[in-house]
Amino acid sequence: MGITEDAAYIRGLAEGLELDGSTKEGKVIVKLLDLVADLSAKVLDLEDQISELYDGLDEIDARVMDVEDEVFEFEDEVADDFSDLNDEDEDFVFDEDEAYYEVVCPSCGEKICFTDDIEIENLICPACGEKVSDIELCDGDCESCADCEACLDE
Repeated sequence: MGITEDAAYIRGLAEGLELDGSTKEGKVIVKLLDLVADLSAKVLDLEDQISELYDGLDEIDARVMDVEDEVFEFEDEVADDFSDLNDEDEDFVFDEDEAYYEVVCPSCGEKICFTDDIEIENLICPACGEKVSDIELCDGDCESCADCEACLDE
């Protein structure tokens, strides 16, 4: 039995006792029966509201999962595009005549390796998907930038 059926059953038992509602005890019992009926109705309303909230949360969750799928699919595509440039398990093989650069992503700290055939304005970190900006390129052969990391590493 549900809560409303229980409340109705208790009311029926009380009516079967033929309580006198004019006595002190009868007044208390009648008020308690009314309170139980009101509480059972309120509980049913709250259960309905909770059910609606869960349905809404399920819908939001499904939409968030769709967005996550799109975002992570894009990140996977970006990572695949740069996987040969940023794989720590394999050595990067590059043409000796082509300039090779390494920068550290300011968002996640991942080392990003690329050549000058990539447009640096559109450089996206393959690890976190963030756009990397404010890059100063140096191939390590310059004399004017004594403080750049590429020149200091040589």
